[in-house]
Amino acid sequence: MDHYEENLSKTREQLLLEISSVRAEDFNRRLEQDKWSIAQVCHHLVIIDTLFAKAIVHGLKRMNPTNTEFVPIEFVADRSNKIQAPEITEPSSEPFQVQQIIQMLHDSRQNFLDVLSKVEDRAILKTVAVTHPVLGHLPLDQWVELLYVHEQRHIEQIQELKARCVI
Repeated sequence: MDHYEENLSKTREQLLLEISSVRAEDFNRRLEQDKWSIAQVCHHLVIIDTLFAKAIVHGLKRMNPTNTEFVPIEFVADRSNKIQAPEITEPSSEPFQVQQIIQMLHDSRQNFLDVLSKVEDRAILKTVAVTHPVLGHLPLDQWVELLYVHEQRHIEQIQELKARCVI
């Protein structure tokens, strides 16, 4: 297991730990009309796994060389930086069950890891780039890193939502 897979695994374990303790009645509760529920945050993460897997497959097919240096993605981790989710990543407003979302998270991550496992030489991920809707021309290795950085951002959001549900 390389550092990508290790970080993806640790972050996902933390996410599952956070949502496994959410009461069923709080899982789909929207505390504010324009904010996502915990279930919607998780559904967004399922969508992101799927889209990032497609981006890597697309990038490896097209083999567009990266013409940029390393893109600083740390600002994604800082929740004080408000980022509007692209429309394609918006979650469903339909209610979800906790176990249903856990299965969806498992399936989407397994699909992502399957895509990653087919990359024989991981060094290629540093040399090929695909345009990200927020960050621009992004090397594929940073798409992988962004997946767990982005998920960590949403884990913090879920922790805040859980704390507010207790009140």
